[in-house]
Amino acid sequence: MKKKRNTKRPKPADQMTGSIDRRSFVKTLPALAAVGLAVAAPESVTGQSTSASDQASPINPESLHSAELIIGIELTQPQETMALNGVRRNLGSFTALRKLEVPLDTETAFSFHPALPGKKLTPGPGTLKLRKSQSAGRKAPDELVFATVTELAPLVRARQVSSVELTRMYLDRLKRYGPKLYCTVTLTEDLAMSQAERADREIKSGHYRGPLHGIPWGAKDLFATKGIKTTWGAEPYRDQVIEYDATVVERLDAAGAVLVAKLSLGALAQGSRWFGGNTRNPWNIDQSSSGSSAGPAAATAAGLVGFSIGTETLGSIVSPSSTCGVTGLRPTFGRVSRYGAMALCWTMDKIGPICRGVEDCAIVLHEIYGPDGRDLTVADAAFNWAPTTRLDKMRIGMVKADFDAIDGEAKTSYGKALDALRSAGAKLEPVELPKFPADSLLVILNAEAAAAFDDITRNGGVNQLSGQTPGDWPNQFRTARFIPAVEYIRAQRARLLLMKEMDKLMTGLDVLVTPAPRSRSLLITNLTGHPAVVTPCGFVGGRPQALMFTSGLYDEAAALQAALAFEDATDWHDKHPKVDWA
Repeated sequence: MKKKRNTKRPKPADQMTGSIDRRSFVKTLPALAAVGLAVAAPESVTGQSTSASDQASPINPESLHSAELIIGIELTQPQETMALNGVRRNLGSFTALRKLEVPLDTETAFSFHPALPGKKLTPGPGTLKLRKSQSAGRKAPDELVFATVTELAPLVRARQVSSVELTRMYLDRLKRYGPKLYCTVTLTEDLAMSQAERADREIKSGHYRGPLHGIPWGAKDLFATKGIKTTWGAEPYRDQVIEYDATVVERLDAAGAVLVAKLSLGALAQGSRWFGGNTRNPWNIDQSSSGSSAGPAAATAAGLVGFSIGTETLGSIVSPSSTCGVTGLRPTFGRVSRYGAMALCWTMDKIGPICRGVEDCAIVLHEIYGPDGRDLTVADAAFNWAPTTRLDKMRIGMVKADFDAIDGEAKTSYGKALDALRSAGAKLEPVELPKFPADSLLVILNAEAAAAFDDITRNGGVNQLSGQTPGDWPNQFRTARFIPAVEYIRAQRARLLLMKEMDKLMTGLDVLVTPAPRSRSLLITNLTGHPAVVTPCGFVGGRPQALMFTSGLYDEAAALQAALAFEDATDWHDKHPKVDWA
């Protein structure tokens, strides 16, 4: 019979009552130090001084024993003794690596690719065939505040409105309304006017670059812009200037687009609060615009830019686009290079457009997607856009459980939206999402985010952030240091199982329809890398509601086609907030 150990284990945190006793607290201090967190333990708290043997090494038998509660295994006393020197050696490696300067824009030595083995991709370049748009004749710029790119482009090309006129209009609106919405971090006025003047000269001389030529846009302020501040919305970086342009910025410049502003994001891409305030929803400035692409969504909805570029890790395009009543596209993971964009989670970060129309999103994606030789996750897969597919020819799944879970006025609103989709030709087939503990895979995001901002976690820089609640990054970064590497890798392996389950579902479908952002599909597809389009579908209490269309990997065109058909069948995209709050 196995002899019972004499050492009494502390209870798990969820079984403890009252405050932690002093003895247990003292035992955990070396373990906290080992993960790189500075913890004060004065004698007035511990009731005793640290012994000489404890000072010799931060890892002792008692701290190792306490750590077993986190790592999920129970060692015998001989096993603990045998492991002790190895754990101490590992700590030495950790300490050496912490002293190594790792630039913030350094990628990891591994990369994530969402396509499963056997998935064949058609290499680019792709094609862009837009619907014919008739020029409406010359218009005053103030008549074009809420115009889409598809409406603006033919006017600019025909020189019925100039890029300079549009740029001045948007800059004036940014100056007037941006402070009310807390959506503007930096106006790029000098650069914008220079780019607009160049666009007008080129168009006049017959050199037309395409539908984004001369169109003003705004960038989420986590994209590097040479010589212009890139603050990441966070106090430690509010004066940061990166001396190169992000790939997205380069490509939009090459397309002739005009950068008018760096737009707000929640600090380090979380929520809507940044060092300048809380970005507001133009439909109701007493409400947040959601996050973290808060500024791009708010500015696009309020007619402060022609279009904008945001990023998504776990809903940061879908959620603010839904909240602000605009159209957002989250492309397949690895569609758009993240070079020059702030890294939050290397295996989940995605870049996409936020616009006032579905086809605008297709236009912008066409200009920014594809390999650049810098971001190793970017696949060479063509994006072909030709809005000719009929909905009655598409296999469209509807997550019935998500819509059934909605009640009250919202249920009526979503019911009408689905009816409009059916009227447009869609045959909606009820389907179920994979039954999988996807929430548990969030350790991937937490671990990678903590690694991205490890330096300011250890040097106390995160303490400068205005958000200091349990749900804010500072606490989450510190907490994530207790995620064992073994558990992180296990989560990545489990993620592959989820990818296979989602692949089975999408193999039988062209598009999946869910409410946005209130669906488990938002979490699942951010983990699997699937693309999604979100577009307005109604209002409840004056607040925009939205549908999300998800399609297969590297098949953004299918989701865009379904969303465009819905847009054609409704007029929600034509609704714009009144600026009576100004």
